Amino acid sequence: MSIIVPKLEVVDRTIRSIRYLEHGWPSELCRWHSHEEYELHLIVESRGKAFVGDYIGEFESGFLYLTGPNLPHNWITDDDKSITLSLRDMLVQFSHESVEKLASGFPEFAEVSKMLMMAKSGVLFEGFNATFARGHMESIRDHQGPERILAFIRFLVRLNEHAEKRILSVAKLVQPAGGSKHAPIGLVVDYITTNFKEEFSLTQAAQMANLTEATFSRNFITVTGHRFVEFLTRVRIGKACGLLYSTDNMIMSICFQAGFNNIANFNRHFLKIKGMTPTAYRETARQDLFPVVENNS
Repeated sequence: MSIIVPKLEVVDRTIRSIRYLEHGWPSELCRWHSHEEYELHLIVESRGKAFVGDYIGEFESGFLYLTGPNLPHNWITDDDKSITLSLRDMLVQFSHESVEKLASGFPEFAEVSKMLMMAKSGVLFEGFNATFARGHMESIRDHQGPERILAFIRFLVRLNEHAEKRILSVAKLVQPAGGSKHAPIGLVVDYITTNFKEEFSLTQAAQMANLTEATFSRNFITVTGHRFVEFLTRVRIGKACGLLYSTDNMIMSICFQAGFNNIANFNRHFLKIKGMTPTAYRETARQDLFPVVENNS
């Protein structure tokens, strides 16, 4: 039985290439949903829980996120005191096609491509100046036409320069693309994400990439940001998260469906990567997301 299915949001881009929105709390726009567009999302006020793909974490005023195409997300304010806010969120939505065309016309802009790849898993810009971020959002909001596009590009360039980008969701780990190092690693990544339940060793992976184990390990970390075994484990945990979200399956069953051989090993890795047990993860999602989905159905 499906537990939490994100609402699919369709954004009309026939008139403008980017869309600016802002809203308070509570709002009908605050729901577990996804869309084809990238989304830059600034929390202006309040604290609570962020849900991005399979990531669950705390947010507070000034937190800035970038979510990629079709990555479900929602931010839920802690409202024990029935808090009401006139402005909680400022956000910009834009399409991959628009940025791709910009990069094809201006090759220098292609530098942001890696950041957009990271956004497929969701990105938190840790330590980004909140006043600075709000100023960029206001500039996008207050301009129209070409000036709005320029304000948007300036913001993307600043974000790309920011060093502390934290990838959030395990389920959509960054897929490598392009380059001589990337092609063989991409082959292995594709195999892992499709055959995550199978036993697959570093030796087998290096052979598949036609590299020595030392060269493969070095290139794998460079391309994915993870050691081989860690990457495989994170993919399996991501699959488990999806099952915890979307089914009533018993946790023992999910453990084996995700490719783990025993429940103790599964629980240990899950706690290390997600910061909570599988049971707590499922309960948190049901408690915070499910009522919101019901109220907006």
